[in-house]
Amino acid sequence: MNATLHTPRFILRQPQVGDAEAIARYLNDFEVAGNLARVPFPYRLSDAKAWLRTRRPGLPPEETNFAIDLPGEGLVGQVGFHRGSDGPVIGYWLGRPYWGQQIMTEAVIASLDWLFSISTAPAIRSGVFHFNAASLAIQTKLGFIQTGRSTLLCLAREAEVEHIDTIMTRSVWKARSK
Repeated sequence: MNATLHTPRFILRQPQVGDAEAIARYLNDFEVAGNLARVPFPYRLSDAKAWLRTRRPGLPPEETNFAIDLPGEGLVGQVGFHRGSDGPVIGYWLGRPYWGQQIMTEAVIASLDWLFSISTAPAIRSGVFHFNAASLAIQTKLGFIQTGRSTLLCLAREAEVEHIDTIMTRSVWKARSK
């Protein structure tokens, strides 16, 4: 799916080959990568290029990723979806210089509005590692509810880590939007 979303402060667009250096720069920071399950550390330019090769036109909405493109800055993070065993899962990251500016909250809202408007998914799953209070705060503020705890492999930490599992149902999201 080739979608471009506009928010009040930035554009969410499809990742491009030219984003590789920015992706590698921001994900080669353990403070970022250590909060993510599927990102190794160190994270190299070759990792970014390999991931970008998986982003091809025509992917279904449940496999769509958006680059967070801040005017004057370029790519500063990502928000996107992948297929999980129980339906779509949303994941996201933001370069450390941009933390604390409500950028990710705005990006998650726009991406969830988009996915729920074009898919029939009854819910979106997500979660955070138990130590990621900032990400859990975003999810809680938006109405995600905790469904339990599990362990999840964190590639950057090379370990199974306690994970707080969350879910956002279509009905809760639609009620929130009114």
